[in-house]
Amino acid sequence: MRTYVTIAALTAAVLFCSCEKNSTQIIGKPENVKIENRLLSPEALWAFGRLGEVAVSPCGQKIAYSVRYYDIASNKGNTDIYVANADGTNEKQITKTASGEFNLVWRTDGKICFLRGTENGTQIFEINPDGTKEKQISNDKDGIDAFLYSPDCTKIALVKQVPYYRSASERYPDLPQASGLIFNDLNYRHWDEWVTIIPHVFIADIKNGKVSEQITDLLQDEPYEAPLKPFDGIEQVAWQPDGKAIVYSSKKLTGKQYAESTNSDLYLYDMETGKTRNITEGMYGYDKTPQFSADGKYLAWQSMERDGYESDKNHLFIMDMTTGEKRDLTKYFDQNIDAFAWGKCGSIANKIFFVSNCHALSQIYSLDINRILAIENPTAYNLPDIMNEAIKKLTDGQHDYISVLPTENSTYGMCQSMSNPTELYLIDKDGKQTQVTHINDNLLAQMDFGTVKERWLKTTTGEPLHTWIIYPPHFDSTKKYPTLLYLQGGPQSTISQFWSYRWNFQIMAANGYIIVAPNRHGLPGFGQKWNEQISGDYGGQNQKDVLVAIDEISKESYVDKDKLGCVGASYGAFAVYWMAGNHNGRFKGFIAHDGMFNFEQQYLETEEMFFTNWDLGGNFWDKSNSKAQKSYAQSPHKFVQNWNTPILIIHGEKDYRILASQGMAAFNAAILRGVPAELLIFPDENHWVLKPQNGILWQRRFFKFLDTYVGQSSQTDLSKAYYAEKDITASTARTAEKERNTETQVSQ
Repeated sequence: MRTYVTIAALTAAVLFCSCEKNSTQIIGKPENVKIENRLLSPEALWAFGRLGEVAVSPCGQKIAYSVRYYDIASNKGNTDIYVANADGTNEKQITKTASGEFNLVWRTDGKICFLRGTENGTQIFEINPDGTKEKQISNDKDGIDAFLYSPDCTKIALVKQVPYYRSASERYPDLPQASGLIFNDLNYRHWDEWVTIIPHVFIADIKNGKVSEQITDLLQDEPYEAPLKPFDGIEQVAWQPDGKAIVYSSKKLTGKQYAESTNSDLYLYDMETGKTRNITEGMYGYDKTPQFSADGKYLAWQSMERDGYESDKNHLFIMDMTTGEKRDLTKYFDQNIDAFAWGKCGSIANKIFFVSNCHALSQIYSLDINRILAIENPTAYNLPDIMNEAIKKLTDGQHDYISVLPTENSTYGMCQSMSNPTELYLIDKDGKQTQVTHINDNLLAQMDFGTVKERWLKTTTGEPLHTWIIYPPHFDSTKKYPTLLYLQGGPQSTISQFWSYRWNFQIMAANGYIIVAPNRHGLPGFGQKWNEQISGDYGGQNQKDVLVAIDEISKESYVDKDKLGCVGASYGAFAVYWMAGNHNGRFKGFIAHDGMFNFEQQYLETEEMFFTNWDLGGNFWDKSNSKAQKSYAQSPHKFVQNWNTPILIIHGEKDYRILASQGMAAFNAAILRGVPAELLIFPDENHWVLKPQNGILWQRRFFKFLDTYVGQSSQTDLSKAYYAEKDITASTARTAEKERNTETQVSQ
């Protein structure tokens, strides 16, 4: 269930869902937040500003970026736009509204444009970089999801929703209040919504500085999504530099075919003829994220080879727009292309800059188009040298870059780590990295974080196993610490240097736990063979890997082997459920969030049929399919007779990828088995927990459970990270600590 989501797309999706037309509360940067004990708490975590989108001015002298802040009391968030010099100096906030802004664009005429929610839907606004002369330039009756100007700014591409479903009241006018949904085929859900509307790409003219209300639907009368739900956004649309054509990504399938396939293609719409043609026909996996070179000679995009395999290698392809010839630029590069951007001009016009993960670190690379295209019939002898000349790693360090934005003289990248939330960095031609934004410096200066180290262990197959170890702040090797085994989701999603607002390793460390996070089989960043091993082998080698990690680290004198816990989400939660029946007494407590408990149940519940078909090997009723039968034999519910360890189960009822019934079934099984268990259900959350108060509740129950069963309550100085930092008084803290200890004794 790995997802490829660009930062801009995910930010836009979250902000669009968060826009409230009638909201009047202006949420900004929290003032005077004090961290009394220098430890990260849930409340402090939600005080961090979250960098969203970045745009560079046409001359490259200034940058614009969005930052989102949350208010816990109102349970809301809001995003505003800031402008600064190219090096981050002279920062100025240029928007301050209750509606929030997203889809940030710096237009070629110097204006900054964005989307904002209004009483009449989400509309496009423009503003000067100094914050003056703001005005609304669209008045679309249905609202706009995303937009992209043509190169000469005479036209604009719009993403808007169109009706897909005929409601019960439309079918039966005499039942105007009937709420039933009627379906006759698959593809009726996406992650957290029923499919009643779908996105289409539209074209409109710009007249007198405003978006014309006369628009053209590029998929008129077609029942297909463009861009694809639920995560794709305007990055799936690209204008040809001369403005004569536009390319978009779409999976032109419906029903069962849609649910079973990952075959999206790129379609070129000719502005003069109005005709559309499939330019990646015959390519059967995901083809996404089209981008033209500055001169329009080439189109580049991300491509997967195999239909139905969402975790296939992400290649970087280009097409010669004159000849139609396609070339795989990363055929001999055994890493994924996670994000990319063309050099726009000058010496970098024939280079593509991209982000790729290797050995659990995501760095920025450059690819020389001319050198790659010159490769003819490479041999094993000279291939490494050729690739080293053509592809160069520009950054180093213990971090993850998650985006890249090249300019002629330098490159911007959004960067994060397990010890730092996302900030914008500037990388010069020599690879020197300079932090540009300082959104959270005040909070970080008040906190002590644990040290993050990497270890290389050996799997049961003798292969090297990369593992992150995160230690508590002020770690003392002469003491013993409770320790958590973290099981990654995806399943094919690397445990790299990510910063999370839920599965945050530093907040676990602040509560006195060592965290062991192994990059087991089935994760990218260690070669495609390692990545693919997990499909059809759930409960197999990857579970042996994680047991090797916890067993090896438990040999250290500072690990309390009698206080081990095991936690994970999504595929990681499946692994927790499986481990609960197969851990042979290693662990004292388990936490599973949004995981698969019953594979047969999951196969018939999820809308993402291509995933279960590929990773489980097919349906469960085909007894002749040995791969599938091997998978279903590893379903966690088949080991529930061995459950004897306390477990906390968390699930969102709006999670349609892995239904909440999976979590409830696991909880019921635990209770029926007489195992101490807790069920935390969020009726209004999906596969993630996105609302501030729900996020804090998540953290509080997480650590309360761990402290109760894994054994952290003796370290009261550290466990106070459980409480709010800025509001709690010393007497309140003592009272709360006493109540918590009492509850611990009762539950034990």
